[in-house]
Amino acid sequence: MIEQLAGKRTKEQASTTGMVLRIERGSVYDGDGFRTVVFLKGCPLRCLWCSTPESQSFKVEHAQNCTYGQVMSVEDVMKEIRKDSCCYFHSGGGLTISGGEMLSQPDFSRELLKAAWEECINTAIETTFYAPWEAVSSLMPYVDTAFVDLKMFSKEGHKKYIGGDNSRIFDNLLKTNELEHQFRLIVRIPIIPGINDSDEELKGIGSFCTKLKHLHHVQLLPYHRLGTETYKRLGRTYPLADLMPPSAEHMTHCLSILRNYVDTVL
Repeated sequence: MIEQLAGKRTKEQASTTGMVLRIERGSVYDGDGFRTVVFLKGCPLRCLWCSTPESQSFKVEHAQNCTYGQVMSVEDVMKEIRKDSCCYFHSGGGLTISGGEMLSQPDFSRELLKAAWEECINTAIETTFYAPWEAVSSLMPYVDTAFVDLKMFSKEGHKKYIGGDNSRIFDNLLKTNELEHQFRLIVRIPIIPGINDSDEELKGIGSFCTKLKHLHHVQLLPYHRLGTETYKRLGRTYPLADLMPPSAEHMTHCLSILRNYVDTVL
């Protein structure tokens, strides 16, 4: 059956290609179980703390003997995903599409998720939801878990530190309440000291999360300095060079604020 589906897709989806940054096998941090993570290239936002600057451009980049990005078809990627299919079913894992911003390549992302769905492979996406609702709604029927970054509550702060209006993100999250397909929504909040970790910011996000019908839990991610070497290879300056990760005590404080609004915060 899988061979028949693959053969059919090879013909029907040969023209559906995407710009893939890299494919990582064996991840245990991007969803349940053992997962294959497909990182897509290209993002319309510019978070000052971005740990994967090589994912921002929509074009292939070359830097210090490194090549970032390659064009792949849906079936090209599925061949890599299938290599670990036995591990998915034993561990509850599957495919995760990440970025960049995977919704910036909506057709490719949708067809890849659909292909995995047809082969009973669990699917997850990592996204900001910074895209037209049509792009979001077209692929959500093939998503088991959606990890959505909610980086700032303040509109002004979102424009300043992230490079875009967050109204679209909030609107899209609220519209997921209308979806009949059952999926887990996990809101991720990166804690960036001095930028989005004030009590006011966290209370705003917490209050908003109470409106989300499909919310499974909220996850806090402490700021880290991974990716700084990639900035150097690309000949770029890391904007937050002097910023240090938050302390364990501060993370506990942030957790305590959000737990006033959401039962499960990790």
